[in-house]
Amino acid sequence: MSNVDSRRLVQKLWNYCDVLRDDGVSTIDYVEQLTYLLFLKMADERARRPIKPERIVPEGMDWQSLLDADGDDLEVHYRHILAELGRQSGTLGTIFRKAQNKIQDPAKLKRLIVELIDKEQWSQAGVDVKGDAYEELLAKGAEDIKSGAGQYFTPRALISAMVDCVQPGPDDTIIDPACGTGGFLLAAYDYIQRHHGDTLTPDQRKRLATGAISGVELVDGTARLAAMNMLLHGIGQPNGESLIKVQDALTQEPKTRASLVLANPPFGRSSSIRMIGEDGRATREEREIERTDFWATTANKQLNFVQHIASLLAIDGTAAVVVPDNVLFEGGAGETIRRRLLKQYDVHTLLRLPTGIFYAGGVKANVLFFERKRAREEPWTSRLWVYDFRTNQHFTLKQNPLRREHLQDFVDCYLPGKDRSERTETERFRPYSYDELVARDKANLDITWLKDASLEDADAMLPPEIIAQEIVEDLEAALREFAAIAEALSDRTPKQADQ
Repeated sequence: MSNVDSRRLVQKLWNYCDVLRDDGVSTIDYVEQLTYLLFLKMADERARRPIKPERIVPEGMDWQSLLDADGDDLEVHYRHILAELGRQSGTLGTIFRKAQNKIQDPAKLKRLIVELIDKEQWSQAGVDVKGDAYEELLAKGAEDIKSGAGQYFTPRALISAMVDCVQPGPDDTIIDPACGTGGFLLAAYDYIQRHHGDTLTPDQRKRLATGAISGVELVDGTARLAAMNMLLHGIGQPNGESLIKVQDALTQEPKTRASLVLANPPFGRSSSIRMIGEDGRATREEREIERTDFWATTANKQLNFVQHIASLLAIDGTAAVVVPDNVLFEGGAGETIRRRLLKQYDVHTLLRLPTGIFYAGGVKANVLFFERKRAREEPWTSRLWVYDFRTNQHFTLKQNPLRREHLQDFVDCYLPGKDRSERTETERFRPYSYDELVARDKANLDITWLKDASLEDADAMLPPEIIAQEIVEDLEAALREFAAIAEALSDRTPKQADQ
């Protein structure tokens, strides 16, 4: 029944997106506006409940004030509400931080408020209904390629498989330092509820809802979606401390250690800062992150996130992290980081992912699983098990999307909860010893052994449309790499004086 209700809500809200798109409101803008209005509606329902009513939003900036306003007054008042609530602290401030009204037609704004949101009792709907509905809206928003929202959205089938492997527990402290819309955090919470829900103590329930699960997100708009996503799933308090911190996770050492880190850090060549000079010219300076807890100084974001996550883990903590291929083979800082990680941590599993599963085209990625251990002389990594899910595997976002069952063989090979000595080698799953790994050039972990069937058998060739799409994705990825290099080289060249 909840799936039916969820789909009904999504369809009801989504139909109106088409109306607003003609006014220039993008998909992700629409989801943001829904976030503001849903929060205000749920806050109103909480203030009106007969038992323990609670006022979250200051009087005069509440849901009723929107219902009472019309025409231009509604638009002006709505903008005032967004600005004032954005100055608040905690979850309230995270959701409304830098909020803007993108619905310029007061009549359409009024219809969204009255007909689409006010008629639903959101607080009475189960977290599975309203939470799933919101997740589905976010997924639809990620499909809007032009908005770039897809870069914050990890395929839910992949998240589910990763969570099933690491098996979060009620006493874990779970952090995602690049949380996007909160997919990993919600999947971990859902896993705990499904496997431990009947045995959770009151203290464990309170802990899970008020701080044991948290995230960090750099982008304001994405952080608000994550905070709302968490609230709708029963995590956090609308008038409490925000469980989503809006900041650059790489700039400072972790204040809290995690027993479990789940993450898909942003892809891209390097971190940079946009500088505007006195002459009005814009330049970009590559920003090398220097931290005393890092093994190497580099401007490569992915390598810095690997170091950050390694530092973020508590002793015996586990990390499951999506990393692009360059993390596996890049020299210099990359080699230094890989060698230190293999020696000081137990790097035990690598999942090679196929192309065509991410909204960002041309992404070749992997999932790296590792654990932090106490310091000792001998290396902690004994064997790295590599599962090749890339060779002869082809997916697309529309015609052949990745589903959870596609990853079941990997999860079975991983043996969640069991001793890794019981693992068995298969055609796609092979172990490599520590000595083998460090003997490879630059400790390269970009390991393949399967043959591409399409190279040997013409009958195994992919359909032309898939081949064309893969060529496009590879070219897009190469162009982004060259653009980043060209921009870096340009910024290092002294500007000639104006003639």
